[in-house]
Amino acid sequence: MTTLKEKYKNSIAPGLKKSFNYANPMQIPKIQKIVLNMGVKATVDKDVLKAVSEDLGRITGQKAVIINSRVSIANFKLREGMPIGVKVTLRGDRMYEFLDRLINSALPRIRDFRGVSAKSFDGRGNYTLGLKEQGIFPEIDPDHIKAVQGMDITIVTTAKTNDEARALLREFGMPFAN
Repeated sequence: MTTLKEKYKNSIAPGLKKSFNYANPMQIPKIQKIVLNMGVKATVDKDVLKAVSEDLGRITGQKAVIINSRVSIANFKLREGMPIGVKVTLRGDRMYEFLDRLINSALPRIRDFRGVSAKSFDGRGNYTLGLKEQGIFPEIDPDHIKAVQGMDITIVTTAKTNDEARALLREFGMPFAN
């Protein structure tokens, strides 16, 4: 078991149960999955898409899925079926390992880092974080980056409110800005 998973079972879950007065242990919020998404320009060549997919695979330890366009948009020079991004969905032990690496090694490597926004919740307990480049992860060699690419990281929880999810992520060690 990973260290964050053990930490959740041993200290975070009992602490949340006590602070929010849950009667049933199934009411305690937990993290369901983490989704990483990297959008790529539709007119970009296949080599850049392949490199971005490999970078996301190195970061997560799981093969990335190429996402194709569902509709055609003439203004964006986008046709139906064109590749527009890559994504990875993490669950279980890989999810906890990625969250540990994100909090403890990747986020502190951002220049002038003062914490992540505490307002990026969607109203149902899910948190989305946007990063400007993939080079902050230690698995990525900065010399071999073909295209600097941003990514969205969505943490999906079972929390019913933003306050519950914020308390859960704060207990995991997410560095929220003041």
